[in-house]
Amino acid sequence: MSTLPVILLLSGSLRSGSTNESVLRTARTLAPGRVRTVLYDGLATLPHFNPDDDQDPLPTPVAGLRQAIEQAAGILICTPEYAGTLPGSFKNLLDWTVGGTEICDKPVAWVNAAAQGRGHGAEATLRAVLGYTGADIVEAACVHLPMDRGTVGEDGLLTDPGVRRQLGDVLGLLAASSERSAAAGR
Repeated sequence: MSTLPVILLLSGSLRSGSTNESVLRTARTLAPGRVRTVLYDGLATLPHFNPDDDQDPLPTPVAGLRQAIEQAAGILICTPEYAGTLPGSFKNLLDWTVGGTEICDKPVAWVNAAAQGRGHGAEATLRAVLGYTGADIVEAACVHLPMDRGTVGEDGLLTDPGVRRQLGDVLGLLAASSERSAAAGR
């Protein structure tokens, strides 16, 4: 079992073969050797948020989500924008984090993988909700990577060298922030 710190990768898309998931799958191949990445795959299993259910014992999928967040040294999010904001399923995931403390002070960044001029509504909502959770947003690691489906290879990974370089930089910044957070005892 690896003792390397974990960067949890959260995709906001349920769509099979989504560009957002391609970004995160590519991130797995680019992570610095001092961290390992884990792609969360339970988005579709989360129940609808209900404050009445946000108590012990938590629904099993919610307990799994919170445990994955608790065990992570940092979090990288890549989510699409839908109707000017976050997709409902991903907002639901975030709603389940508000009542817990697992994400508080945890370094978090996001990649906006959308066409130029798109995705700003999702970013604004993400920033607002993460503010309620107390997450430590790593501003330098929050980037917009203009993409189109043509930059995804047959293996589902990104092929554009410039985009891959930027994504590698994001992971490096998030890993460094996670290391500083761990050294500070958070």
